[in-house]
Amino acid sequence: MKASLINKLCCPFDKHDLAVQVFVKDQQEHIIEGMLTCTHCKRYYPIAYGVPIMSPDEYREPQLETPLLQRWSQHLPAQHFEGFRLLQDAKE
Repeated sequence: MKASLINKLCCPFDKHDLAVQVFVKDQQEHIIEGMLTCTHCKRYYPIAYGVPIMSPDEYREPQLETPLLQRWSQHLPAQHFEGFRLLQDAKE
């Protein structure tokens, strides 16, 4: 996925802007793995094999996304996932 595509995407749920976290890029600087997160509702949308997966909640399969989230856990400290949302852990 080209990084410039992010400016054309919005959250399919509430149409707000998306923030991006890039975990893997190729030699042409295309995003291979990463995560898009809605700035408003905090829903996350994984980028896998260069493709943003932006399905509505009712069509998403948590068991298919879990391996990706586990692999990316080192990039997402102090955050947890709940109902397809990326939330900050409470400070102790």
